[in-house]
Amino acid sequence: MITRYSRPDMVAIWTPEHRLSVMLEVELLACEAMEARGEVPAGTAAVCRERARFEIERVDELEKVLKHDVIAFLTNVAEHVGEPARHLHKGMTSSDVLDTALAVQLKRAGELIRIELTRAMDALERRAREHVDTICIGRSHGIHAEPVTFGWKLCLLWDELRRGRERLDHAILDISVGKISGAVGTFAHVDPSVEAYVCAKLGLTPAPASNQVVQRDRHAFFFNVLALIATSVEKIAVEIRHLQRTEVLEAEEPFTPGQKGSSAMPHKRNPILSENLTGLARVMRGYAFTAMENVPLWHERDISHSSAERIIAPDATVTLHFMLGRLAGLLDGLVVYPEHMVRNMGASGGLFYSQRVLLALVESGRSREDAYSLVQRSAMRTWAEGIPLPTLLAADPEVGGVLGADAIAALCDPAWYVRHAREVQARVFES
Repeated sequence: MITRYSRPDMVAIWTPEHRLSVMLEVELLACEAMEARGEVPAGTAAVCRERARFEIERVDELEKVLKHDVIAFLTNVAEHVGEPARHLHKGMTSSDVLDTALAVQLKRAGELIRIELTRAMDALERRAREHVDTICIGRSHGIHAEPVTFGWKLCLLWDELRRGRERLDHAILDISVGKISGAVGTFAHVDPSVEAYVCAKLGLTPAPASNQVVQRDRHAFFFNVLALIATSVEKIAVEIRHLQRTEVLEAEEPFTPGQKGSSAMPHKRNPILSENLTGLARVMRGYAFTAMENVPLWHERDISHSSAERIIAPDATVTLHFMLGRLAGLLDGLVVYPEHMVRNMGASGGLFYSQRVLLALVESGRSREDAYSLVQRSAMRTWAEGIPLPTLLAADPEVGGVLGADAIAALCDPAWYVRHAREVQARVFES
């Protein structure tokens, strides 16, 4: 038996008990507002609040006969309240209760997601600051490009989650909207002040305009923001999965004592957490698509959105909340191998110095086209023969003869590429 509305954790938000407790609070607040307007007898709201109860089993039993969830709920409440229950739901329609209650649930879910998102961001920031000077090779198309730092990689990902958090703040605000405006939203049988009172008590804003439902573009925006955050989580997970490959092994998920990686191969240490996050992100994007489909309802409303939302609302919020918690733990325990990063940088024979030498030739008076061809000529030999690029460039009379061996050696300094890493990181985190 439930009588009180509270602020539960993520899973509890979506229990039938909590959903009905919020619906009951909407009804009781509306009765209070109507009593203040003199539309119901004095003392009615207090009696209703004192007596109001519901039982999940009884509501389910009634719904089997009535085939209407809100009427079943109100009937059960009336069994406890007695005669004053006739003043509950006065002038209201089911969606007044359902949509306002859903807004309360989604707002709370969004707030809990924000907490976990911030925790993941904090973990990213800690690791980014830890590795601000940890140099590693940057890759484009999966191929060695030019050096970056591992902290720079993480800083970039943190900034993306920051944007996600800003979007989430806006989405929470956008979804925190209730409506107590009657059958098609015209306030024909309930005064707008009742809506204002109920929403204020629940921490919501009255919808500026509604028909029988709160308009579903708000919900579509909310779920698309959740899906986009999940996709950013996947982006981090994919990066970790690539870095954990045996041929790379620059970073690795934590592998705890007693953990087993494969039922067949005892040596395996697999990026299972990141792979799990990748799979869940795919599911999250599906929820967003469903929310988009719920926007164009027939005329003043239909209920094609309702069945879908009863799945996607709990599933999407619980799933993203879980994903963010898992990401935070993964990042906290991420094992980083700076020595492997140095090893991998050397694997290409210094090919990543090519642009700096190209620019030096341009500065010496060569056209860009000529400079490009000269450096590429040696670079292709490095690819084919494994001879370090600086060695070939220094021996090339059209390159080494122009720049000099000492100048080429000075140009081939990996630290030069990351000299702004701390500056960029400070700019990001201070924002």
